[in-house]
Amino acid sequence: MKETILKKNNRDLKNCPVRSILDRIGDKWSILVLILLEENGTMRFNELSREIEDVSQKMLTVTLRTLEADGLVKRTVFPEVPPRVEYELTAVGESLLPHINGLTAWATTHFSAIRKSRAKFAS
Repeated sequence: MKETILKKNNRDLKNCPVRSILDRIGDKWSILVLILLEENGTMRFNELSREIEDVSQKMLTVTLRTLEADGLVKRTVFPEVPPRVEYELTAVGESLLPHINGLTAWATTHFSAIRKSRAKFAS
């Protein structure tokens, strides 16, 4: 039988690494930020805000701080007036991208079927 991460952790769901990571990056904005930083390299706050038109400044700030706290994004402040702040992926953030890209490809492939299933379920 295949040993899953849950079996390795003796089904300790409170401390499950997968659950912990998905709780942090499974929000509405984190994956979008990571994908934009992959596509564009280093970006400033306002550039990210313009790219994600419907995110509030507060939510973008919270998202970036969370990604920084988890070591996925690096924030650099330049001592200028006004201060310039740039965001870029860390090596850990870059290592997550193939998995995000795989999930994106899966979602694109199956989204039509999932929408149909949701509609059927709702009726």
